[in-house]
Amino acid sequence: MPVIAVVDYDMGNLHSVCKGIEKAGATPKITDSAKEISLADAVVLPGVGAFDPAVQHLRERNLEQPIKDAILSGKPFLGICLGLQILFESSAEGTQPGLGIIKGKVRRFQHEPGITIPHMGWNQLELTQPKSILWEHLPANPWVYFVHSYYVDPTDPQVRAATVTHGTQTITAAIAKENLMAVQFHPEKSSNIGLQILSNFVSQVREQIAA
Repeated sequence: MPVIAVVDYDMGNLHSVCKGIEKAGATPKITDSAKEISLADAVVLPGVGAFDPAVQHLRERNLEQPIKDAILSGKPFLGICLGLQILFESSAEGTQPGLGIIKGKVRRFQHEPGITIPHMGWNQLELTQPKSILWEHLPANPWVYFVHSYYVDPTDPQVRAATVTHGTQTITAAIAKENLMAVQFHPEKSSNIGLQILSNFVSQVREQIAA
């Protein structure tokens, strides 16, 4: 069974993420150890909360380089919610630099009549990379669960794997570039669709081990 390192930096509901990974057929290992991250078959970076404390916690635990090394090594990597945002260069939510793995910024939703901020609840994805492994065996516009006030704005639109529309604003809901994938929504809270997405990620991990 593949071992997936779930990065622990005090910024996420690790229990529900781990349950989702187990249901998808892999063994989650909650860790803040660089060695365990390097030994794992894949890495998941979850996250709930604010941008600045997240990157500060990562740097205090010396996890920035192990995360970058894991992505460079080619092993499958999945960021979830705040774990997507901290991959970017900077955020309107704070002053700390992000990890800068993906070029671009994190922006705040603009207020407009009739929409709530945070963007919270179920919404439909528009798949902009329909052939991405993340979306295998999914319907055309799957419903997933969001909770966020900020969204990522990648410099290169090609990295977008899905968008979502809230009010009049269509924003990036997921990115995918080679072995690096990250989603703004919570697959672990997105019922059967979310479980399928986690299963697709685990399938990719298995394929990589077999190769």
